[in-house]
Amino acid sequence: MVLPKLLRVTQAFDTTRLQEPVGAVRSGLTLTLGSRVKPGARVAITAGSRGIDNLIPMTRAAVDAVKALGGQPFIVPAMGSHGGATDAGQKQLLADLGISEQSMGCPVESSMEVVEIGRTPGGVPVYLDRNAYQADGIIAINRVKLHTIFRGDVESGLCKILAVGLGKHRGAQQIHRIGLVSVVVESARAILHNAKVLAGVAILENSRDETMEVHVVPAERFESTDAALLKRAWKILPRVPFDPLDVLVVDEMGKNISGTGMDTNVIGIGSRVGGKMTMGTPFVSAIVALALTRETHGNANGIGLADLTTRRLVDAIDYKATYTNVMTTRLWAAGRLPVVMDTDRQAIEAAIGEAGPDEVRLVRIKNTLHLEALDISPALLPEAQAFGLQIAGEPREIAFDASGQIAPF
Repeated sequence: MVLPKLLRVTQAFDTTRLQEPVGAVRSGLTLTLGSRVKPGARVAITAGSRGIDNLIPMTRAAVDAVKALGGQPFIVPAMGSHGGATDAGQKQLLADLGISEQSMGCPVESSMEVVEIGRTPGGVPVYLDRNAYQADGIIAINRVKLHTIFRGDVESGLCKILAVGLGKHRGAQQIHRIGLVSVVVESARAILHNAKVLAGVAILENSRDETMEVHVVPAERFESTDAALLKRAWKILPRVPFDPLDVLVVDEMGKNISGTGMDTNVIGIGSRVGGKMTMGTPFVSAIVALALTRETHGNANGIGLADLTTRRLVDAIDYKATYTNVMTTRLWAAGRLPVVMDTDRQAIEAAIGEAGPDEVRLVRIKNTLHLEALDISPALLPEAQAFGLQIAGEPREIAFDASGQIAPF
């Protein structure tokens, strides 16, 4: 079939960037920790599974700050059930992100063992990684952003990495079963009250996923910092500006992009997951997911958000990792396979259907993290001009190789 030619357009977002994030972490922790780290104290530093800008040097800065105060730092994976919910899997995930004993200059202690550290006011048990619990102190590091499956005053951030990340598989599974919005903050409060949490490093990223702000705060300011930065994150969230859409082509998805592979705050998921959520615009008739990122290690959690996919994506799925994630969140629809086509071209053709190349409202993106550049069909050009988007070049054919795989974005 004749496919629409695409035009490259670019959006302007807030690209304010912190020039010295490593220095901000080091100086902030030195000031916040003060005399709270005694000589020889073992301090656990969290590391999650997301691809955060400057994660390696900022985590190393936390390690160095603890060492400078005479402490003995170690890294502990804080990623719930990710990595197949195994000690080795979580340690490997960190290594692939660049966090290892060699790069950090300290041990990485990975274990799925937890202890019950307390209970929420409603009687829900709260679990904490055993190594972190037995440490003399904990430093939490996380990006503050919108969550993909719930709305609240506090979503992803310092509280979540304590409650879900350090809750490991057992804690994450329980919290997702009961409901994130109702127990994440209550569980975090129990951990803050009963564990030796020393400080948190809260990171806000700009629209290019670059470090925008770093806030080093004591334990008593975790909740207020999460809430304040979440409001900022809403204001700078990159979006696809066209609504509705016939087709959204997503070149890649994965856990390093979003917990659900594709950020539901970007693709306007509506009632696609479980029929319970209203996640806003845009309304998309057909979402096409073409491939998994290398960094996701086969975890295709969120593939059920797509309507069509490709054989190459399905062949790359690690079903154990994916289903472990799905069973933890209990969002069953996120693990269901969409319609599978042999090639990228066939998937896009099927999504377009009978719509003509001049009338189909189609957008192609690299992933839901990188939205400065979009490829749009001609039908969207008048709206792009009205929105003040920059038009880069002339319409061009969608390029595929001999096997039907689309050319890189």
